[in-house]
Amino acid sequence: MSGQRLSNLELVALCDNYAYKGLDEGLYKLYLPNDQRPHGWLFASNVQRMPWSEDFVIDHGRRTIRLRGHANASSASTACNSAFAEVINNAIDKDIFRTLNKQHSEMFSILGANYPVQLERYAADLFGITARGAHLTVYTMTGDGMRIWVPRRSMSLFTYPGKLDTTVAGGVTAGETPMQNIIREAQEEASLPAELIEKHIRPTGVLTYISYELEKPGGMESCVVPDVIFVFDLEVDANVTPVPEDGEVKEFYLMSVDEVKEALAKEDFKTNSAVVMIDFFIRHGIITPDNEKDYVEIVQRMHRRLPFPVTPDQKI
Repeated sequence: MSGQRLSNLELVALCDNYAYKGLDEGLYKLYLPNDQRPHGWLFASNVQRMPWSEDFVIDHGRRTIRLRGHANASSASTACNSAFAEVINNAIDKDIFRTLNKQHSEMFSILGANYPVQLERYAADLFGITARGAHLTVYTMTGDGMRIWVPRRSMSLFTYPGKLDTTVAGGVTAGETPMQNIIREAQEEASLPAELIEKHIRPTGVLTYISYELEKPGGMESCVVPDVIFVFDLEVDANVTPVPEDGEVKEFYLMSVDEVKEALAKEDFKTNSAVVMIDFFIRHGIITPDNEKDYVEIVQRMHRRLPFPVTPDQKI
């Protein structure tokens, strides 16, 4: 791409799927009551350290973790929520996992469950639960071409401090739609009014992939992270300027396409935001089959079929 390689597939290597390489054989599968479909993958190290309660049945031979069955969906929903809450509360109280950061977080829904099941956002990674996120890329057209609003994350953040990010992004919490999430996060992170978002935002699709982190000394625990990311675009006039609001953003930069390419190649972006930006470049004709020899593979890796259900009636 004009002499620059967008990291030679390394930026989207995280989109590779364990299931396609058979690596899921070393992971534990998580099952909900009355459901034969797995809803998460856990590393053995996390299974061993988790303060399980009697609500979970663990079979180390088959590498399965099952929540005990219940008579109907209503009781199963209540029981599952209570079971996850008890285990996560104990893990936080005992400071077992660095990933939990010794604090509670907002609730995430388990995507594709046959009944409502929720657990805390920080803990979702430990259980390998599919996460839902929403990302909004804000850009403006100038006489010199496209400019993209790119924030730098605060150095005080627990995850990816100081990294570049999508203009507006957040995890979609339980009971929230992706659009509602973007409207809320746009105000909180960038001081962008709801009226602007609602009038001009453009939904542009969804990305599906699996990333994984391997534990390093002093770092986070090993986790499998299936992601569903809803992506949106917003073109604004030159007089619209995002302003940090809630302390999560250090500052915003109005970057040229070449500047963003350079930052991607240097891996200066938060990992999932790098994928979103690559998708943005593909959709806007900046990355094309003519200037990127791995174009088809890159697109495929950002749109994987996940090994977990994303709707209640989906067969796996």
